Amino acid sequence: MKAILVLFDSMARRFLPPYGNDWVQAPAFTRLAQRAVTFDKCFVGSMPCMPARRELHTGRYNFLHRAWGPLEPFDDSMPEILGQNGIYTHLVTDHYHYWEDGGATYHGRYTTYEFVRGQEGDHWKGHVADPEVPPHIGESLRQDWINRQYMRREQDQSQTKVFDLGLHFIETNKDQDNWFLQIECFDPHPPFFAPQRFRDLYPGPNDGVLFDWPHYAPRCDEETDERVQQCRREYAALVSMCSYSLGRVLDAMDQHDLWKDTLLIVTTDHGFLLGEHGWWAFVKPPFYDDVAVKPLFIWDPRSRRQNERNPHVVQTHDLPATLLEYFNVQRPADMQGIPLKDTLAQNTPVREAGLFGVFGGHVNCTDGRYVYMRGPATPENRPLRNYTLMPTHMRGFFRPEEIKSARLEKPFPFTKGQPLLSMAAQPFMADPAKFGTLLFDLQTDPEQQHPIHEPAIEARMTALLVRLMKENNAPPEQFERLGLTPPKD
Repeated sequence: MKAILVLFDSMARRFLPPYGNDWVQAPAFTRLAQRAVTFDKCFVGSMPCMPARRELHTGRYNFLHRAWGPLEPFDDSMPEILGQNGIYTHLVTDHYHYWEDGGATYHGRYTTYEFVRGQEGDHWKGHVADPEVPPHIGESLRQDWINRQYMRREQDQSQTKVFDLGLHFIETNKDQDNWFLQIECFDPHPPFFAPQRFRDLYPGPNDGVLFDWPHYAPRCDEETDERVQQCRREYAALVSMCSYSLGRVLDAMDQHDLWKDTLLIVTTDHGFLLGEHGWWAFVKPPFYDDVAVKPLFIWDPRSRRQNERNPHVVQTHDLPATLLEYFNVQRPADMQGIPLKDTLAQNTPVREAGLFGVFGGHVNCTDGRYVYMRGPATPENRPLRNYTLMPTHMRGFFRPEEIKSARLEKPFPFTKGQPLLSMAAQPFMADPAKFGTLLFDLQTDPEQQHPIHEPAIEARMTALLVRLMKENNAPPEQFERLGLTPPKD
């Protein structure tokens, strides 16, 4: 048995034809949907990039205990568990956060791994002189403009190289058994830097100012409707490139008849806002469905269900459970995710409700129809503590003043008897207090434009939220921060 996970980053499902888009050219996703089960309610869990990837390893939420950070010594790791049970695992990625302090423990869990350099602000090529930067608006990193100089040709772009390496692994090992391949691509995460042939698919007005990297912020005055559309075209071009790369994987599946014995999962870590709700990107605004509900396609060679839709709530942390079950490997007791075998085969429900959010932001709960976004009880959004044995932020160690305030805590049930350091913490980019608590009915308001005020529904969703937080062993200050009464043991 074999398995392939194709993982994109920041792929907004509304830009994909299987999810209703009628102008983005992404034929490989249509082809995949015809061959697989398409999930309509795949929600994120812990946000953003590395917290989501921690869920892909551990099969459990982590955003209530920890901000962005590496795998912890007590964490279970799906690829490591597979390796311990005779399954060869291989990672190909250009996700440069893996070689920063806050993500440096993930790749070593695979049997082998390959990195492709140069995405976004990856500290890759060394130039002492400042690069030449064209007229632009939005985000800009010095290192990114340097890196782009080395990726002018399509074959030199990191996405192309990632899929080249992934296809090389498939070609090399197509006749072998018991392997798992993770092809992980940072695109279409910004900057939306795509080859010209994909940009040519989306002609439109352009005033000569490049806009391919929006700020993680609300829309501002210089971002006119015309420029918003320009930025969306740049994003669409990168989605089209992702479709082309995905098509190469589907071609390999066809060529080598891998459909008969290979599980294929294609998804992303989260979506992306491109001006919707007056915002760009993610994390800072509430987790509207544009970000929180992501594309997911699965082909399971056992049930062979294809060209079908699945309406049930599934989440990121179900994927490691699904992979372990597929290879007949026992799941750790601490893994909260649910294998998707039965819902793929029989379209059965997976869960009553799920949690999702970012450290220090709203704590969100959904049952598939309603989304409840619980904000903090006070503007100060406190108390909040990090629990860790790996005191690193995204790009550096915890500061001395943070460590000086640390205290040793008793183990949580999932830390395998290991006590933890806890430190007073800042939210990860989010400021939920200014948005307050929100409740949406996705059936009557799928665009989430009109929060509802229904005490009975809010009471039910609050009860679900509290129950799920308890099941996640949420620390007591999270209940206090949200103005909730912790459940009794």
